[in-house]
Amino acid sequence: MTEQKTMLEVRGLKKYFKVPNGGNLHAVDNVSFTINEGETLGIVGESGCGKSTLGRVILRLHEPTAGKVLFDGMNITAFNKQEMQKMRSKMQIIFQDPFSSLNPRYTVAQAIEEPLKLNGIGANSAERKQRIEEMMDLVGLAKRTYNAYPHEFDGGRRQRIVIARALALNPKFIVCDEPVSALDMSIQAQILNLMISLQKQMGLTYMFISHDLSVVKHISTDVGVMYLGQMVEKAPKDALYKKPLHPYTVALLSAIPIPDPDANRKKIILQGEIASPINPKPGCRFALRCPFANDTCRSITPDLIEVQPRHFVACHRSAEMQEGILQY
Repeated sequence: MTEQKTMLEVRGLKKYFKVPNGGNLHAVDNVSFTINEGETLGIVGESGCGKSTLGRVILRLHEPTAGKVLFDGMNITAFNKQEMQKMRSKMQIIFQDPFSSLNPRYTVAQAIEEPLKLNGIGANSAERKQRIEEMMDLVGLAKRTYNAYPHEFDGGRRQRIVIARALALNPKFIVCDEPVSALDMSIQAQILNLMISLQKQMGLTYMFISHDLSVVKHISTDVGVMYLGQMVEKAPKDALYKKPLHPYTVALLSAIPIPDPDANRKKIILQGEIASPINPKPGCRFALRCPFANDTCRSITPDLIEVQPRHFVACHRSAEMQEGILQY
């Protein structure tokens, strides 16, 4: 069996934002993980958990406070502005709202051509036109829309323009920041299937950020669960969905809608206060909402450790969760 190549490695990544009272908001706090080439890591969690900030820090759209990001073995956190500019062609992002991420004054062709111009791809307009048409065909945009503007499209086709623009530079890695959450359900499925097809066709590596656990299960290889800036669980998707080992993950999965109205499944309603991400105290940040929290949980921050092959959990009581001793 061929050993898989690591495309992205994140080590102890932190991003703190200063707040008016002099404290620091710990948006991303000591996050570590790897993504193998050609695979998809889904990142899930409640709003405000730091998912989107994590994606932006990895791409250095936000500068990290501490930690390292290794892309294809290169420490890109040490790159200067010029070096990072060259790296942009290999690392792209797809934003949540396709309308706000497109310039309303640019036609489809101009939107896709812009990164080609900035990166010096295509010796002349004829070569760039050929590349634009290739990208439009790749994502399923009709050639007759070449000179159309974003307002002339529905949300699904606008997102296809954004995907075509991201792929124009032939990247290796793409951060997908809730790319289907603003779309209707039927359009979501089309865009997800397109992204899966493109991944197989082009060997792309994704980090897929979403609050929708059903969407993440459909597209991901592994899934990472974040809570208040920290990764609390990471595992292959089948293992995580079948037997989650962190109390927060268990609660999250219980909220996934089931199409069977007669299904008898307990929905877990979390009680208690959400801890403040501003200058957080030592201890598990989920402890205030966790029915299994003890004094150790409230005083010592748990490390993310491998409890099963490729299954990592940051919980002092994960062994009891694994054995079934602790249950909601």
